[in-house]
Amino acid sequence: QVQLVESGGGWVQTGGSLRLSCVASGRTDEIYSTAWFRQAPGQERELAAISWLRGSRYYTDAVKGRFTVSRDNAKNTVYLQMDSLTPNDTAVYYCAGARDITTPRGGNYEYWGQGTQVTVSS
Repeated sequence: QVQLVESGGGWVQTGGSLRLSCVASGRTDEIYSTAWFRQAPGQERELAAISWLRGSRYYTDAVKGRFTVSRDNAKNTVYLQMDSLTPNDTAVYYCAGARDITTPRGGNYEYWGQGTQVTVSS
């Protein structure tokens, strides 16, 4: 089993930055793909970024150029640096882990964190 815990959310003004952290515990060696999803009020959950164990990353068009995903394998932590935030980025952000390679079109994310709220005011 793997447990994921997000932190780092909060309130920020337009143009500001936040850095989210996703700390994994348990059988962390099982996780190959770690993704950041977000869900805005009244919206479906959507993918924001993926970090694969060997270093590759993927960003959706909505966040490309503003968000950066990184990982510290020694700390079992994946980060999401969010810059140039806008009110459209307001959402609950979740990290999710998969034992297999996932793709931007989907994947079997078996492990989920509880989410952290990000609020961007205009």
